[in-house]
Amino acid sequence: MTIEEAIKTAIVYEAKVRDVYNSAVSGTVDETGKRIFGLLAKEEQYHLDFLNKRLFEWKMSGAVKIVKLQTTIPSQEKIEEGVWKLSDKMSTKDYSDEILMLRKALQVEIETSDFYEKMVEELEGDGKKMFANFLDIERGHRSLVQAEIDHLQGRGYWFDFPEFDLEVQ
Repeated sequence: MTIEEAIKTAIVYEAKVRDVYNSAVSGTVDETGKRIFGLLAKEEQYHLDFLNKRLFEWKMSGAVKIVKLQTTIPSQEKIEEGVWKLSDKMSTKDYSDEILMLRKALQVEIETSDFYEKMVEELEGDGKKMFANFLDIERGHRSLVQAEIDHLQGRGYWFDFPEFDLEVQ
């Protein structure tokens, strides 16, 4: 696969993930859920904008500028830290709809991560570097979504991140 084909395919994956999160925002009544899904949708839109810029660069110059892709998602360590802080909270609210939305989000995050992993294996040079950055970030998304699912199933409350800055810079 060429870098141009890879970028175009990545755009399709990122749009699909963004759309899942946007749908989840409108599909949940829980305010924390809306906030988390909204922040993830915003991050995926940032990824789309980033990829479209790289595609434009590729078409204009035949090269992509390696720019560090930023993320608003905390590290795996921070996610685990947050899990321990919330271990004593309990709620009786039913989050079955949110769990279904999160499972759908997890599936598209896995598909997207798998694509990026394949691009890291297949491409060389700048393409490999660009997609390795995406792979790291998508793995973080997967961890966050999985943590949300785990906690909603096991504890019955939303995993909120007040100590993290989830706003896209």
